[in-house]
Order: sequence, then structure tokens, then C-alpha cells
Amino acid sequence: MSKLAIIDTPIKGLFVVETNPFLDHRGAFARWFCEEELAGIIGNRHIKNVNFSRTAKRGSIRGMHFQRPPHAEMKMVRCIRGKILDVAVDIRKDSPTFLQHHSVWLSAENMRMLVIPEGFAHGFQALEDNSEVLYLVSEFYSPESEGGLRFNDPELEIEWPVEVTDVSDKDLNHPLIELNSVGVQL
Repeated sequence: MSKLAIIDTPIKGLFVVETNPFLDHRGAFARWFCEEELAGIIGNRHIKNVNFSRTAKRGSIRGMHFQRPPHAEMKMVRCIRGKILDVAVDIRKDSPTFLQHHSVWLSAENMRMLVIPEGFAHGFQALEDNSEVLYLVSEFYSPESEGGLRFNDPELEIEWPVEVTDVSDKDLNHPLIELNSVGVQL
């Protein structure tokens, strides 16, 4: 069985995992998750939820979402149908990459996974109609711990690759980041 390849990104703690599928005349087989192979990333966390989303229209954006402590979560995100641009924003206030983002193309074809640790906001844009995303999550959802950043906040400078066609009312109403003399308000 082929191993998962763990690739560092420019932001500490954020990883891309490449899958090396076994291909033959029947099709393909791939290991998408292996606790043993990912132990260096996962640590003592456990997967508590597996979530699914389908985004009907190309250009739609979901996010930028995060959970505050004590319900902060690690997400492992894969696109299992279609194609997305997946984006993670570092919101760890003491991080040297605070408010920087990293984006990765995820698709059913490339079988990549983005591993997003606690302290990051996450969102994506569907680049094909009916794109489907699978999320492995290390914490139970807690509505009172939920937060979000505006997908088009000028402080983030995220370049979405296609025209934005749809965003939920909730995501449109996330506050803009406030930079002020006492720091940043998220």
C-alpha cells in the first residue's frame, strides 16, 4: 500500500497531504486517511465528525469559518467531486504569519487533502458545479464558539479565481477585520 505524502506549506502547522492511488484496469484504490501515517500532524486529536457539503453553483463561496477555544478544531478537507480552491487563514494572534493565507486546488482527480489546524479560518470556492467536499473534524460543532471572516475582507487579500456567484447571508455578514492601536479584533 502506498504511503500518504505530507507536504509543508509556508504557514507553520498547515499541511497538504498527497495521495498516491493504486491504479489498474478496474480503476483506482487510495488510502485517504491513516491515523498512523498522519500521527505527526494529528497528535492526540481524534476525528469526532465527518461532514459533507455539495456546492451547486460554480463560483459559490463557503466560509471563512472557524471555531474559538475551547471548541477549536482541526479540519482535514478533501474535494471528492468537482474542483475547489481551498483557503486557510492564520488567525493565531502570536503567529509570525498572522492573517496570512494559503490556498490549494483540491479536486477529485488530484486527491489532495488540506490539513487545517486550530487557529485558522477556512473557506473555499467551487470551481465546478456540484462540487462535493468531505471534512474530517477533530471537535464537535459548537454554535456559541463559531466565528467567521468575510471572504472579501481587504485585509486578507484573497484572490478568488472565478467570479463570485453566491455567498450565504451569514457569510456576507461576517465583520471585517479591525486593525487598531490595541491589536486586531476578530
